[in-house]
Amino acid sequence: MKTERSLTPREKKFCSYYVNSGNFKEAAAFAGYHDPDKHGAALLARSAVNQEIERLFAERNKNYRQQARAGYQRLAFGNVADAVRLMFTDNPDEQDLGSLDLFNVAEIKRPKDGALEIKFFDRIKALEKLESADQQEHSQVSDFYRALVGQPDSEN
Repeated sequence: MKTERSLTPREKKFCSYYVNSGNFKEAAAFAGYHDPDKHGAALLARSAVNQEIERLFAERNKNYRQQARAGYQRLAFGNVADAVRLMFTDNPDEQDLGSLDLFNVAEIKRPKDGALEIKFFDRIKALEKLESADQQEHSQVSDFYRALVGQPDSEN
């Protein structure tokens, strides 16, 4: 039985670039292969390379879900004090603006009358997204547990 060798650093670099670009030729060129078309196609034919690509995709998706959850938490529970401070500042300079936390702000307008209008992201929608994600996670864990203990799916 032939076993496939582990990946070299350059092959791992190819996998990483491929996950980011989705283009095997471009990934092979970035990884330093002289004939990217030939080497990229050959690399994708190897099971170890495909396993590494799948692992990297799964890790990236997990990170995106965690980042999205953190963003929704920040929208739902974030502080609006800096946005209120901005409303009462006549002429903020660039340094002042750079130090403000305006993550919860969806839109800022200054109509012709000179007043400042600030529109915030919807906290209720952010909470709903968090609840939806929690329910989906709970459902997946429950399905996994039922599969482990051999119980059939419940009808909800």
